Amino acid sequence: MRLTLKPVDILSLLFIGLLSAVTIAFFPLIPFWGWLVMRYALLALAIVSVALYNGRAHPWKPAVHLQAFLPVLVIMVIFDSLGDLIPQLWPRYFDDVLIRIDYAIFGVHPTLWTERLIHAGLTTALQFAYISYYPMSITLAVILLMKNKPEKFDTAVFGLILCFYLSYVGYILIPAVGPRFTLAHLQTTSLQANSLTTAIQNTLNSLEYNKTDAFPSGHTAVALMTLYYAWKSGEKALAGILLPLVSGLIFATVYLRYHYVIDVIAGVLLFAVTIYLAPKLYEGLSRLTKPSDG
Repeated sequence: MRLTLKPVDILSLLFIGLLSAVTIAFFPLIPFWGWLVMRYALLALAIVSVALYNGRAHPWKPAVHLQAFLPVLVIMVIFDSLGDLIPQLWPRYFDDVLIRIDYAIFGVHPTLWTERLIHAGLTTALQFAYISYYPMSITLAVILLMKNKPEKFDTAVFGLILCFYLSYVGYILIPAVGPRFTLAHLQTTSLQANSLTTAIQNTLNSLEYNKTDAFPSGHTAVALMTLYYAWKSGEKALAGILLPLVSGLIFATVYLRYHYVIDVIAGVLLFAVTIYLAPKLYEGLSRLTKPSDG
C-alpha cells in the first residue's frame, strides 16, 4: 500500500498543522481548544486515510473522486473553525482602521455612496452574482475532471485552495466583520431586497459561523482565481460565462455591504500573489508527493 498524497493534500496538512500550533500556543485564551485541535486532527486523519486507501492496486473509483474533492470539505471545516479561534485571539477587530482607509481614499464611505444606485432588481441580480462564488470553482473542477484534464485539475485545485488558505491568514491577522455591521447606523435606506433575496442573505448569515472574514475579500480573490484557471485551462466558454459573474460579484461585495473597498483591493492583490506563488509551491510540494511504499 502506498501513500498517494497530492500537492494539495500536503498543503492542507501544513495549514492544518499551522492552525493546530496556533491553537496550542494560545490555549489559555481558547475555551474549547482541545476540541479545536481534535477537529484539525480528524481532518488530517481523513486526508491521510483517503490517500492511503487510494494507494491500493485497484482503489474504488468513488474514493479516487473523494480525494479529488476532499479539499472542498477541508476548507469548509477550517473556515468554520476560525469562528472558534479568531474571536478568542483578538480583544478587538480592525474595522475602524479599514473604514478610515476607505474614507481617506474616497472621501466618503463607499457602501453609503452606493445607496444612490439601490434598486430591487439590481440587488437581486448582484445577490445571485455574489452567491455564484460558491459553485463556480467546483463547476470548473468538475469540467476539468470530466474532460480528463488531470494535470490542469490538480494545478487549478491547488491554486484555489492556496488562495483560500492565504485569505484565512488575513482573517486571523486582521479580523474585521464588514460594513453591514459596523456602518449600519449610518445607512439611510435598505437594499430593497425581495423575499427570495432576503432569504438568501439570512441563510448565508446563519451558515457563516466565522464572521471575521472581511479582510481580504476572499470572494474577490477566489472568483478571480477561478476565472484565471478557466481561461488558462482552455475552457474559454466557461471563462466567458464567468467574466460577467465575477465582475458583478466584485461590485456586489461593496454594494451589498459585505466588504469595504480596501478589502476588495486586498483581494485583488491576494489573487496576484497566489498566481505568483502557486506554481512554485506546487512544483516544490510535488517532489514530496512521490508515492512511498507502506
